[in-house]
Amino acid sequence: MTGQNPEATSYDSRRQVLYWRLLARLFDPEEQAALESASLAVVEDIGLPPALLDPKVSVDSTVQRHPELAAAFDGLMVPEQRAATASADDSAGERDRAEEVRRAALVSKVLLNVFAAGSGTVTAGQLSQWQSDAGWLERALGCEPGALRGGRTGRPVPDIGAEIGPELGAIEADLVRRMHLREVLADPALASRLTPSMSLIEQLLRDKGNLSGVALANAKSLIRRFVDEVAEVLRTQVEKSTVGALDRSVPPKRVFRNLDLDRTIWKNLTNWSPEEERLYVDRLYYRHTARKTTPQRLIVVVDQSGSMVDSMVNCTILASIFAGLPKVDVHLIAYDTRAIDLTPWVDDPFEMLLRTNLGGGNDGPVAMAMARPKITEPRSTVMVWISDFYEFSRSQPLFEGIEAVHRSGVKFIPVGSVTSSGRQEVNPWFRERFKALGTPVVSGHIRGLVHELKTFLT
Repeated sequence: MTGQNPEATSYDSRRQVLYWRLLARLFDPEEQAALESASLAVVEDIGLPPALLDPKVSVDSTVQRHPELAAAFDGLMVPEQRAATASADDSAGERDRAEEVRRAALVSKVLLNVFAAGSGTVTAGQLSQWQSDAGWLERALGCEPGALRGGRTGRPVPDIGAEIGPELGAIEADLVRRMHLREVLADPALASRLTPSMSLIEQLLRDKGNLSGVALANAKSLIRRFVDEVAEVLRTQVEKSTVGALDRSVPPKRVFRNLDLDRTIWKNLTNWSPEEERLYVDRLYYRHTARKTTPQRLIVVVDQSGSMVDSMVNCTILASIFAGLPKVDVHLIAYDTRAIDLTPWVDDPFEMLLRTNLGGGNDGPVAMAMARPKITEPRSTVMVWISDFYEFSRSQPLFEGIEAVHRSGVKFIPVGSVTSSGRQEVNPWFRERFKALGTPVVSGHIRGLVHELKTFLT
């Protein structure tokens, strides 16, 4: 093209070669000789290792051999960072096309390793490698490893991450299904290579009735590890949320740590002696530190049907954390076509999960029949109902029960899901009626539910 910089054309062509090769391998695992040789020439010419083109080589292995690449993957695919770089380059009057080629090679590596998951039987080692590579993709998107797969982070995820997250979860779930999990769990050496994730926990909970001995012990160990990791993140979020208002009806404790020095000085300024240059204090002032706390009852009802697995895991853990707060009485009910009261184990989310029976349909009125007798003081009660509200039978009976509970004075909070990405799907029939009732569905992100609960309970 007339007037086009030949060097710029060369860089653009190299970048296109890498992306065409990526697309070809994603849709067809067979190598295309021309694209492979051209891509190899591009990678070697810009000084990057050929291992970037081999999906059998993990990102971990590549970074171990070439430590200087580790930082290059962080935020690699974050639009804001790319825009900032482009803006700086444009202001200088030229665009760093060589860097774009380098970025294309790195992006191709993580995308190919994660999305070209192959077929056939999967080993524990292959699952572990895929999880590690998925972690690098999450880092490239500006997230913590595990954040997009129903994982263990409280940070918000970017929009593109929220879109990719469900796809990553689906790939991981497929890998877990293709792995002979029972045999892996029966071998402590293989089981030790597994990294707990939402997909793996779901499979373990579904298959727990078929496990025994060493396999069952290893399954329980993986579930407990995952529960403990998620609990640590959620506990931090709860502690960071707002606490109760100061209760000024309670006199402040007259101890040194509560002494309000600034107010004490200000109130005693009339006692200043200019001759002696001394302030005489005839009264000390103390800060109020007591918080208003009212005994509250929290009733959590969670749909444990197959579409709500991550919500089930997160809610059992969240309920146990709130159960540890002073003067909060927590009850937890799980349901599909039947309901089970998990309240006796609310202090131990691990034991609660082991008593769930994931799968099947859902019958909300059965759960409501178990939940309503727990309401003794409606205006001191909050009921959280987590479901996609796609009912096994008719929807009207459940909504009528919810409406009656709400009108009695109970604070009713409908939640579409409780995930790290916030992605949710709610029956439109229920969504519109909740909105008209003045109880709109809370965002599916777990931080939204934590905020709602802390606001009401403290």
